[in-house]
Amino acid sequence: VTGASFFVFSGALKASSGFLAKSSIVEDGVMVQITAENMDSLRQALREMKDFTITCGKVDAEEPQEHVHIQWVEDDKNFSKG
Repeated sequence: VTGASFFVFSGALKASSGFLAKSSIVEDGVMVQITAENMDSLRQALREMKDFTITCGKVDAEEPQEHVHIQWVEDDKNFSKG
């Protein structure tokens, strides 16, 4: 599990790259590179406020290296109050 101050989602990953998706740590955030098709699905999930999972790693890998889970949670208005 990695906590981050920000996330950057890039839809510029080419399907011919051999990767499902790629993630990397940049400063105190995370950048996730996904295909344009996956970016369309992510946008739709965000509009509908639905959870979304991105599987990262090589296409031909037996097991994915990692997952990026976007989860909607209850709003806690008392967090960092003041």
